[in-house]
Amino acid sequence: MITVESLTKTYGSFTAVDDVSFTAQPGRVTGFLGPNGAGKSTTMRVMVGLTAPGAGEVRVLGRRFKDLPDPGREVGVLLDASAQHAGRTGREILTIAALTMGLPRTRVDEMLERVSLTPDEASRRVRNYSLGMRQRLGIGTALLGNPQVLILDEPANGLDPAGIRWMRDLLRGFADDGGTVLLSSHLLHEIEVIADDIVVIGNGRIVAQGTKDELLAGAGTLVRSTDGVALATALTAAGITARPTSGGAVLAEAELARVGQAAFAAGIPVTELRAAEGAGLEEMFLSLTAESQRDVTSHTDPEGAAA
Repeated sequence: MITVESLTKTYGSFTAVDDVSFTAQPGRVTGFLGPNGAGKSTTMRVMVGLTAPGAGEVRVLGRRFKDLPDPGREVGVLLDASAQHAGRTGREILTIAALTMGLPRTRVDEMLERVSLTPDEASRRVRNYSLGMRQRLGIGTALLGNPQVLILDEPANGLDPAGIRWMRDLLRGFADDGGTVLLSSHLLHEIEVIADDIVVIGNGRIVAQGTKDELLAGAGTLVRSTDGVALATALTAAGITARPTSGGAVLAEAELARVGQAAFAAGIPVTELRAAEGAGLEEMFLSLTAESQRDVTSHTDPEGAAA
């Protein structure tokens, strides 16, 4: 289990993470979503002891990461697949990690097979790896100690469709065996397919959390016109909570008939009107994080990096 309680992290006058609280449960995959700079990576760095919190705390398996007696055997971490030592081979990287954790060398061969790196690939220096191969190696390193928890930041980057399917099955199996998976990804479809629970962060604050089914079921009505902003304004004036997303689409928290009548009364032609359950995770995500999208905000991290 991962428990985040009232976590806050500031850099000067910039608040990267603002009073964030959520839980990732054993036996479930928790999708951690948010636009660039929303606070995902900062939160995950605090989880694994790379960044000190300003306030609040994160506990993994009931302890702060730095207090875990043998972190590599309890928590598997992949935050940046490109951070691996480029001059070592894949086998060397896994071997060093195994020796550090007190694991037998046979574990290296088991893991290379599990992440589908061939003997030839394992003997290559990492500088010659594709991003997809680095991701496989990083996931292998995270799994090496047979941990109870996986914390993965964008693990599907660089993977081809077959690789993404492989990763999905691997993480699903890990959770089904009782493990805790926290997965950050910008590939919303993959999160929608694999996640049991979803936490959405925007501008450093949690804007939604719950089971995937709860969040998607609460989406309401999807309505679209050539001017989404005007449509949202008209619906709001009619007493309907409405949030513009993209391409003239608006998510409205009202039944379909009421939304259609309000648009008609305002004289706004509608090009699409349907229950939002079918809109999927992308529409929900765009709606909930609209204020922190690059297209509509000029606020940036003063360090120029995604948070």
